[in-house]
Amino acid sequence: MREKNKLTKQTHLQQKEQNIKTTKQGSIREKSQDKILAAAQEEFIIQGYKGATVQAIADRAKLPKANVLYYFKNKENIYHAVLERTLAMWDDAIGDIDPDHGPAVAIEKFIASKVQLSFKEPDASKIYAMEIIQGAQHLKDFTRTYLRKWVRDKTALFQHWIDKGEMNDVDPVHLIFLIWSTTQHYADFDNQILTVMNQADFEEEDCDRVTAFLTDFILRGCGLKKD
Repeated sequence: MREKNKLTKQTHLQQKEQNIKTTKQGSIREKSQDKILAAAQEEFIIQGYKGATVQAIADRAKLPKANVLYYFKNKENIYHAVLERTLAMWDDAIGDIDPDHGPAVAIEKFIASKVQLSFKEPDASKIYAMEIIQGAQHLKDFTRTYLRKWVRDKTALFQHWIDKGEMNDVDPVHLIFLIWSTTQHYADFDNQILTVMNQADFEEEDCDRVTAFLTDFILRGCGLKKD
């Protein structure tokens, strides 16, 4: 019996050590991938997809090229990962819109999330914009399936509120386009905005000011007030 308990204890210790090792390896892998994708994002913005190379991405990440290819098969694989990371970030930030919260809360949350990402992660927005401008060759499946469905679902929700008289009779699709364009403008054209405003960089209060302005402006256009 003692021998059995001893073996059981030893097995538990081995399992614990293995779990720690696996967790550590996962953490190293995650950090390495994040480092590569951050470097790749910068490289794609500067050089474009055609001009960027795996070697240049490796150099920017300060890693051997072999390390980059260990995690990602080729340049296209890296590019897809960068785009997927951007889309996942946006999706997580906006999240689900609860019909019970009403249109004002939904629009406020939508605008606040998009403005925050434009100020915090401008490069992510630029990569997405460049891809769309160039014909969305790497995002065709996404735009035809997930994005189309996302817009349809949100359009139906806004239409539901319009039919109930909870907001003005606006075009829901163009309302979504309006929110996308006004919020992402601060990421895609940050250099132009900063030049006009005679600033070296954005400040925290700029993000708050833009969020407040767009929220008030768009809500009033929809016949709503900030809650």
